Amino acid sequence: MMYLLNIIMLILMVLLSVAFLTLLERKILSYIQIRKGPNKIGFKGIIQPFSDALKLLSKEWNFYMLSNNFMLSPLMMLILSMLLWYIYPWMNMSLMYNGLIFFMVILGFNVYPVIMLAWGSSCNYSMLGSLRSVAQMISFEISLFLMLFIFMLLCESFMFLDFMFYQQYLKFFILLYPLYLMFIISMLIELNRTPFDLIEGESELVSGFNVEFYGSFFTMIFLAEYSSILFMGLILELMFFGFIIWSMNFMLIFLIHMLLILWIRGVLPRIRYDKLMMICWKEILIGMLFYLSYIMFLKYFMLMILS
Repeated sequence: MMYLLNIIMLILMVLLSVAFLTLLERKILSYIQIRKGPNKIGFKGIIQPFSDALKLLSKEWNFYMLSNNFMLSPLMMLILSMLLWYIYPWMNMSLMYNGLIFFMVILGFNVYPVIMLAWGSSCNYSMLGSLRSVAQMISFEISLFLMLFIFMLLCESFMFLDFMFYQQYLKFFILLYPLYLMFIISMLIELNRTPFDLIEGESELVSGFNVEFYGSFFTMIFLAEYSSILFMGLILELMFFGFIIWSMNFMLIFLIHMLLILWIRGVLPRIRYDKLMMICWKEILIGMLFYLSYIMFLKYFMLMILS
């Protein structure tokens, strides 16, 4: 019973964090654009996210929303994003010793609900956005998995908490700084964030694969996207800084990464699609293969010296 309560509490905390992350994003974007942002509901707009959630959840359904694909795809997307948080060591929940493999599997499954979203909506804009999203996610998951494989070679473990023990004296942020920058780029592409939000090109696709979704279905898609942003920020902190979870340094670095992701949306324009694919196959992938060969050579050299 306690294990179940811990899971429910974790999900509720994640949803609450998503609500205030959206408020923070709207505030940052408003000040970048020299305007006030949400400031009417509650003190300085503090309960604006809950008002928006009530508005979305109170909208009625149409008859075509009863089709299986239309209903299951947003729910599947939300469930997959919540499954990622099972890796996070929360209170008395068991630690996942194969967390790295679990993380890669869930990221690979994220392609399916996007395809189902476009298929269920039967809209050309949705289909084009879905095809863009699937090609983008598959292309950059290759480089992302190579990065995780490099860390697996360094730590010789599939457990994310082991990254903390290997970074007590030297942070991977210093040792692998170019890899850190490439991981941020791959993370933004995996999350479909600016400047890589090509699946939501307003001038071309109206709103991308979710153009037909509104109300509670759009709420599930929205929660899935922003909870994934929070989780990827957590993984970024664990892999490159390795501070102890719940420490002040951990919270500070995590908040800096969240602010960086939100700030990038306000200052960078959308990149062209052919440039995006060129970055994937000709730059980041080559860099990953170089780093992988470098780490393998280094480990082999150290083993030869020790033997």
